Amino acid sequence: MAEDRSVMKLGDVFERVMDADVPIGFRAYDGSTAGPRNASRVVVVRSPSAVRYFSDAPGELGLARAYVTGAIDVHGDLHDVLSALHAHRRKGLDQRDVVSLRSAAVGNGLRSADVPAGELPAPRQRALARHSRDRDAASIGHHYDISNRFYEFLLGPSMTYSCAVFPTTGTSLEDAQRTKIDLVCRKLDLRPGSRLLDIGAGWGALVRHAAMHYGVSAIGVTLSAEQARWATGAIERDGLTGRVEVRLQDVRDVTEDGFDAISSVGVMEHIGTAGLGGHFAAMAAKLRPEGRMLNHTITRPSNREENRAGPFIDRYVFPDGELQGPGTVMGAMHDNGFEVRHSESLREHYAMTLAAWRTNLETHWRRAVAEIGAQRARVWRLYLALSQIGFETNRIQVHQFLALAPAPNGRSGMPLRPDWEQDGNQWSVPREAVTHR
Repeated sequence: MAEDRSVMKLGDVFERVMDADVPIGFRAYDGSTAGPRNASRVVVVRSPSAVRYFSDAPGELGLARAYVTGAIDVHGDLHDVLSALHAHRRKGLDQRDVVSLRSAAVGNGLRSADVPAGELPAPRQRALARHSRDRDAASIGHHYDISNRFYEFLLGPSMTYSCAVFPTTGTSLEDAQRTKIDLVCRKLDLRPGSRLLDIGAGWGALVRHAAMHYGVSAIGVTLSAEQARWATGAIERDGLTGRVEVRLQDVRDVTEDGFDAISSVGVMEHIGTAGLGGHFAAMAAKLRPEGRMLNHTITRPSNREENRAGPFIDRYVFPDGELQGPGTVMGAMHDNGFEVRHSESLREHYAMTLAAWRTNLETHWRRAVAEIGAQRARVWRLYLALSQIGFETNRIQVHQFLALAPAPNGRSGMPLRPDWEQDGNQWSVPREAVTHR
């Protein structure tokens, strides 16, 4: 006899897609329950609109819409709940299940679900050409220009929005970020008088550290007006005006060249696969012979995977973001004027960084909601949790690629063996003198 799915309860759906050992409870507005009765971690479907969101967009986008609007909620740590659901997932819903859910939503009088405020259109429906200057600026503004105060809550005093480097599991986020920044400086062989170009400079932590502790002069560029404003104030407070600047400028419009070093931390994700060759050729042309570039970027585990982000990340978090496999990145660098001399994966470090950011967000949750609104704060809560799981399960990685622009005679200027670890985790000045605002 065919199974009757016309009156499927949501608890039945949960049991259909999860195995019998799932440690997560489930409760729904239709009165159905599933999972352990006394579970401390529970998924709650609060409204029929959650069903409609999912039936209109089955998969991650529909579930994300339901979560960010509060139609689905989670009791307990979101990362832990999502990790357990991922580990105990048995199968997905088939098309008949989706039709049954849609019928249930219509039966509850919900015939349409408005797309949540703040969701961007699908990529092909957006104005302007993909990765044009104006569209890139708009994409960066969507993510970074929401509130400097919010980023202070999230990132802490370092205001560093990229993977930290943790010498030990007990290292604090602030020390881990300083370790990462100093590692970048050492890999680039920065010295007094060096000229540094930092693309995607963010709030200026790297250029200020490089100037204070390595004696360089530095230009940082960002497409975020809020970042440039905050960084300029920090530069003035640190007494670095005239030695360091952070400009509101597209890196494609930088006219200076002859740099000793280029740092690119968390930038390549916004460039697009089709533009990698031109980007690296332009960066190689801006370096003096034997100059170095440090490219710190999130990657896919392999070159065979889809480069573009999924619909939740693309429409709510990083519009037009793309990730490539490590081989694609190295190939693009090698084919366009660089010689890659060192590659390092920091995948576990990014999971730890995200865990620290999540702690910061939860600590400042009420103020974060007051600053950017409840729905956007929930976007960030979901984004951070999913990203942490991605690094933990090797669905995404992060690499530092150190490359150089060889001299015409082939000279590299590199030592026979890497020398940037010789100082361990010590900074070039006493630790107490290192200042980040």
